[in-house]
Formats: sequence, structure tokens, C-alpha cells
Amino acid sequence: MIRVLVVEDDPVAADAHTLYVDRAPGFRTVGTAHTAGQALRLLDRARAAGEPVDLVLLDLHLPDGHGLQLTGRLRAAGHGADIIAVTSARELATVRQAVSAGVVQYLLKPFGAAALRERLDRYARYRETLARAGEATGQAEVDQAFAVLRTAERSALPKGLSVPTLDAVARVLREADGSISAAAAGAAAGVSRITARRYLEHLVDTGLAVREPRYGQVGRPELCYRAR
Repeated sequence: MIRVLVVEDDPVAADAHTLYVDRAPGFRTVGTAHTAGQALRLLDRARAAGEPVDLVLLDLHLPDGHGLQLTGRLRAAGHGADIIAVTSARELATVRQAVSAGVVQYLLKPFGAAALRERLDRYARYRETLARAGEATGQAEVDQAFAVLRTAERSALPKGLSVPTLDAVARVLREADGSISAAAAGAAAGVSRITARRYLEHLVDTGLAVREPRYGQVGRPELCYRAR
């Protein structure tokens, strides 16, 4: 079982990342931190309990410091957890710094459950490759271990869905006062009712929304959605 610490200052995003991780076979979250200080304390506590963290999902923009500064602090403290950056930081200079700091994956927000699941699957295969006993037989085997992390990405969302529209519909759902219909969500997000329903159903399938009926005075109940 690969033990994961989620470091994310946005509580909604932290809950979503935790849900995604716990749904991935072979992974489980051992804690959630909203600041760099909390992250270090949780890492220390897990190590003292004899169950050190294997992987950190790290947001780079934290209230008490940059995430890459945290990577230096945890290495100085002797923590060997691998890092997957989960961030909206798109500057190539930041990407280069992340590589220099030993970040093994860099995932840009916003993303769906499938995108993170793919990164986790690659990471698990990478660990499995490196866990084999003995030395590498040659350069090809070393290259294969690194190639597992660098494989071309498959589609992160079901066919016909796009990340910008998913983000827009999810934002409408989060900001809604209670449940909302597909028609209302579509109007707020600037898409049709049918399109909004496809995205809302995807959010239900990934555990980020729930479906519930809204009963009126006559006729069948209207199907509505609310953020989980």
C-alpha cells in the first residue's frame, strides 16, 4: 500500500484529491495538510509511527511558503517521500525548479479524476520497477524505469468532455445554494442543458457531486445536483 499525504490549501480541492487517491488501487491517504508547517508535522508523525509517507501530492502555492521550499525542508529533515506537484503554476521556470527539486510528476490544475489516476498508476509501476532486487542489467532497464513516468498521456476525460467546461460546471455547482438543475447549471456556465447534464453526471461518477430529485407540485420530480 502506497501511503500518500495530500498538501493543498483549498479544502474543496484537498477533499477531491483525497477521494481520487483513495479510489486508486494500492493507494491510501494518511493525512491532509493545508500548510507547509502542517505537512512537515504530519510527515514527522508518520515516520515516528513506523509508517513513513511514500508520496506527497503537493500544491506549490501554500499560505506559509512555496511548495518547492517545502521539498527542500523535508529532504533536510530526512524524509524520502516522492513528490507529485499538483498546481496551477504554469511558468516554465517553476517547472525547471520542480525538476531540480526532485519532483517526479507535474500535474496542472484543473484536472479530472482520470488524469490523477493515470499519474498514480504510472508512479506505482515506477516503484514496482525500482523495487526489483539486484542491479540494472544495463542502460535500457534504467531508461525503462524513467520512461514509466514519462509515457505519453492518455485522454484525461471521457470522449467529448473538456477540462475548461468541466471546471466551469464544477464551479457553478460549488457556488450554488443547495442543489441545482442541469438547465440552471448550463445557463450559469454558458452551455446547453444537455451539455451541462453530461458534465454533472461525470462529476457524480467521480464522486464530486450527488444526484437528487426535487419534487414540485405536479408531474415527475426534477433531477438536480449538488456538490459533495
